[in-house]
Amino acid sequence: MMRKLKYMFLLVTVIISGCWDRIEINDLAFVMGTALDLTDDGNFFCTLQVAKPVSTEGGSGGGDGHQGSFYLITAEGKNGNDILLSLQKKSSRRLFFSHRSVVFISERLAKYGIRDALDVFIHDPRNRLKTYLMVVKGGEAREILQLNYPLKQVPIEAVKQMQGSGDDLAVTLRDFFISMQSEGIEPVVGVVELDNNPKDPHEQTFRIAGTGVFKSLKLTGFLNEKETVGLMWLTNKLKYSRITTTLPQGHGEIGMILNYAERKIVTQVEHDSVYFNIFLEGQGGLVENNTSLDINEPDHLKQIQSALEEEVKKQVQGLLDKIQKKYKVDSVGFGQEINKSNPNKWAMLKDQWGTRFPKATIQINVNLSINGAGMVHSTFEIRK
Repeated sequence: MMRKLKYMFLLVTVIISGCWDRIEINDLAFVMGTALDLTDDGNFFCTLQVAKPVSTEGGSGGGDGHQGSFYLITAEGKNGNDILLSLQKKSSRRLFFSHRSVVFISERLAKYGIRDALDVFIHDPRNRLKTYLMVVKGGEAREILQLNYPLKQVPIEAVKQMQGSGDDLAVTLRDFFISMQSEGIEPVVGVVELDNNPKDPHEQTFRIAGTGVFKSLKLTGFLNEKETVGLMWLTNKLKYSRITTTLPQGHGEIGMILNYAERKIVTQVEHDSVYFNIFLEGQGGLVENNTSLDINEPDHLKQIQSALEEEVKKQVQGLLDKIQKKYKVDSVGFGQEINKSNPNKWAMLKDQWGTRFPKATIQINVNLSINGAGMVHSTFEIRK
């Protein structure tokens, strides 16, 4: 009986006392985005975009509402720990990072090297590894956080939604760290750049602008939008895309929406030669037909399909030429494919993969299936 009373007393004590170490929501400052820049002195300059409480309580939208929905705090330092300490001293509320959507890195800092800049994200448990990582092309990273973006009160949320749309490269801190620690592949990140509104110079927007290619944690160069689609297809990250091509002999243009994409890479290592066979499979429907061809005709459909396959092959070849010949960096993970199929061969190749990959022979095979054409069986024709 005494034991039961003892347990009941402990239970009542816990219920009454509540959570002794809880933090009220009014004591938190919700960090929505982070920007990292490099100063002329070689220091890190960190900017935090923090949501104002009024923006979560139905604050005004549009116009001046954007200016009032967030505020920025900044700090400069040699390492992340000192910077975070300085940032916290500038906030009356405890900085809360679980709602942070994106970490932006300036192109200048990315080319300098991001090993030290990202170190704090690895060790500090307050950082969510599902946060997107992006390079700001041609400008300072903090400029993105200062945008007067017309469609979102907190503009960082617009970047988050665009990154998760499915047709742009979306790389999280977790993805980046996994690639960084893996053999036979180098990490990549999404790229964003400022884009001024020609109708209103005071209103700035942005656009997703391809991929940043890294080697030894330094930005080596960029891939454009078409090359990015090829990269996503080769890494099995492509959810959907649009393919447009011009048919030979002046027949016009044809457009297709790809809603299924898959790839297979077959490796072959013989003595001093490395071979890869890439097999790309895709399915979708036609959405544009500015030609005189009628896809109800089997020969016409075959001609269209062949032209689209050649366009895909051309785009992927452009990607391979850039990473293989220009940047000399394995951003796809061909080395990983060798390791999966033949670990013993990879053990002999991995230390020299940086010089062997640019010399590897890569063959591209594309097979597209056109499932439907909607209302584009043939183009409009003028009745004579």
